[in-house]
Amino acid sequence: MADELSGEKVRKVNRTRPIFLKVAVNEEEQTLLREKMLSAGTTNFSLYARKMILDGYVVHNDFSALKDLTRQLAGIGRNVNQIAHRANESRSVQERDVQKLREQFYELKRAVSAHIVGLLGEDDGYY
Repeated sequence: MADELSGEKVRKVNRTRPIFLKVAVNEEEQTLLREKMLSAGTTNFSLYARKMILDGYVVHNDFSALKDLTRQLAGIGRNVNQIAHRANESRSVQERDVQKLREQFYELKRAVSAHIVGLLGEDDGYY
């Protein structure tokens, strides 16, 4: 029988699973699949693929709340810049107060960004 991962035709036999599914990959992906199969202790692609498809999982992260938070932060940043512009025109607000507000905004923005990066780094699922 030909190597299942080589793309060669596999000879037909009476099987308990007569339906064949095909997956197109490039050479790099093929190599990675072989490595993962070996680390899983198998050289049987059908067994590995079936196990991953049926028992594996796909991680889907819903970042809509974080995207909304990021939009809100950008709005705050625009408001800070408008306040700074008005303060520079009327001189009714101290520049150091505006600078402190800006620093607080950027610190908050950095914290949110670090949180997002942390969420992305925790993802070890299969795609």
